[in-house]
Amino acid sequence: MDDSGSTVPRRQLGRYLRELRENAYVTVTAAAKELEWSAPRIWRYETGQVPMHPNDVEAMCRVYGASRETVDTMRALARETKAHGWWHSYGEAIKDWFKLYVGLEAAATSIRHHEVNLVPGLLQTVEYMTEVIAIDCPQFSEAERKAKVDVRLRRQRLLARAVPRAPQLDVILSEAVLRRPLRDRAAMARQLDALVVMSEQHNVSVRVLPLEAGLFRWSQAGTFTMLDFPTDVREPEPTTIYMDGPCGAVYLDKPHEIETYDDAWRSLAERALSGAESRELIKSIAKEMSSAA
Repeated sequence: MDDSGSTVPRRQLGRYLRELRENAYVTVTAAAKELEWSAPRIWRYETGQVPMHPNDVEAMCRVYGASRETVDTMRALARETKAHGWWHSYGEAIKDWFKLYVGLEAAATSIRHHEVNLVPGLLQTVEYMTEVIAIDCPQFSEAERKAKVDVRLRRQRLLARAVPRAPQLDVILSEAVLRRPLRDRAAMARQLDALVVMSEQHNVSVRVLPLEAGLFRWSQAGTFTMLDFPTDVREPEPTTIYMDGPCGAVYLDKPHEIETYDDAWRSLAERALSGAESRELIKSIAKEMSSAA
């Protein structure tokens, strides 16, 4: 079942509204003053963070001098932004800024992920994610930690879904990720074994960037995710680059931004080990972890 909710319609509507505003040479501050709203409210609408009421859309279009036909189209799209994906039922277990990503992830046809610090959430074992969450959120109760684990496990289902077709996941991991152990090295060995198994799925590729590979183009990019969306639709969603941290996230989708990260990904792919070579290295490190446990 397609659980991408209203994320893509929200993003499309926000992009159209931003284009209308910019084409009318209206700043966010000026629009907020005219509408008697806060500037962050307009920003949340334009970035697709929240659903929109058709009347609010019409008010914005009026300020931007849009035609009646455009207003009617925007109102219709706004009605599609009211649906909720599964992630909304988890409340505080998912940060508001991350809900947008989860919706985009669920709608993507392919996910490219470069990781320099941790095993990606979509490939983490319960033991691994439990330790990560415990370290990041020591103030959380056991119930709160369990809720975050449940969210991550729910996200992982998309790799095995039948309808719509599961996305292609391509991961390039720094070798350092594999060598950074959990407190329980045996648990880390099990995580590495799980990586090998998951990398053998038809829609999952895990490749390792060895430490000796040296620098790649745009090395300062660090960890990032690239999401690609269906192209056989009337208004295709652009490739989106996602990066996050403890306090928020960045979403990039301008043509020059996409080109830059495509360039970085190609450079990484040229230097990474093949799938088979990566599995052999992961197995070797897993044995080291097991013997040290």
